[in-house]
Amino acid sequence: MEEWVLSRKKRRIHRPMQRLEKTSDVIRGFTPAWFTVTMGTGITGILMYKFPYPCAPLRYVAMATALFNLILFTLFSVLFLWRLIRYRDFYSILLHPQMSMALGAIPMGMSTLIISLVTMITPYGAPWVPTLSLVLWAVNVALSLLTFFIVPFAVITHQEHTLEKVNATMILPIVSTVVAASTGAIVCTLYDGDIATSIIVVSYSLWGMGLGLSTMVTVVYLLRLTFFKLPPKEAIVSVFIPLGPLGQSSYGIQLLGGQSLRIFPASLPHIKYLGEVLNCIGFFLGLLIWSMAIWWLLQATYSVIYTRILGKVPFNLGWWAFIFPIGTFASSSNSLWNITSYRFFRVVSAIVISALILLWLCVLLNTIRYAWTGELLQPASISQLELQNEVYSDEEHIHIEVSRQSSH
Repeated sequence: MEEWVLSRKKRRIHRPMQRLEKTSDVIRGFTPAWFTVTMGTGITGILMYKFPYPCAPLRYVAMATALFNLILFTLFSVLFLWRLIRYRDFYSILLHPQMSMALGAIPMGMSTLIISLVTMITPYGAPWVPTLSLVLWAVNVALSLLTFFIVPFAVITHQEHTLEKVNATMILPIVSTVVAASTGAIVCTLYDGDIATSIIVVSYSLWGMGLGLSTMVTVVYLLRLTFFKLPPKEAIVSVFIPLGPLGQSSYGIQLLGGQSLRIFPASLPHIKYLGEVLNCIGFFLGLLIWSMAIWWLLQATYSVIYTRILGKVPFNLGWWAFIFPIGTFASSSNSLWNITSYRFFRVVSAIVISALILLWLCVLLNTIRYAWTGELLQPASISQLELQNEVYSDEEHIHIEVSRQSSH
């Protein structure tokens, strides 16, 4: 009996990476999906700092969270670059119908770092913040545009998709431009004149590109849900992802409207009332999109609860789809409170942020637990990825041979 108890205790002791065959699998199993951790951690820290009911201790916690997020982003960047250099499989990742979507999480995770920098360090009067934030934002815009154009092109030219298997992750490489637009509006607060005008114009363009295409993809995803019902329990949390572009678009257009009111009257005086009009449009559209987000938030919450009632939902990295989308809704609510001073938005924002902090802690602790054992780093899909790459290579080879024969 005592031996049985001791054996049970030994089984419960989790050794580092015990689920991996070898330590090098940590690099092989590292995917861009890990950057969703930085997205969720970053936006949680920002919302802690901007909590609608001021709390000094919470601000210090927020700054510690932002520092933790910087460490995570740096670590993940090193691991991902190490994987690309060692295995040279970026093309395989780009052709993979799921891994490629997570590439959009890289610029979005970077956006949270830039916003944290501007929001939390600027009050201390650091003179290097404006320049650094502008340079980082320019890099962020470039990465966002790359994922925005390259990944959808891979989807329609190389990847295999069916309506039944359409996943909400297809929104990730698209919504990155909307997040970059919101980040640009925040960076713009540090500038005036031509630089500020250029930032606003570029941000409006990014916002329009991202909102337009993400709306189209969301319609396709809603069609998939209508015909084929909810996704499997392993991917059920992904139903929250369409909330992201709604909440972020609402938040972004409100910020852009406020900066337009500040910048355009002086920089574009020949266009009368442009700043005032865009500010009004920003609030109006922000409120409408926020209202649409309420519907998706409730539907996604019902869907997860319904699935949980039917059975246990296994933990995976996809659970981070809870955090960032809900965080964008909270950001939009908080912005509406700042604009209107309407207490309703303040209460809603406080409730959502409080729930988000608890949810973030839950997901983070589980991520640490399963990452420690190596379960989240198992390179299970690599063989499939390589096989898919070989299939595409064979198809291209056959196409070339057929073309040569026809030419002769």
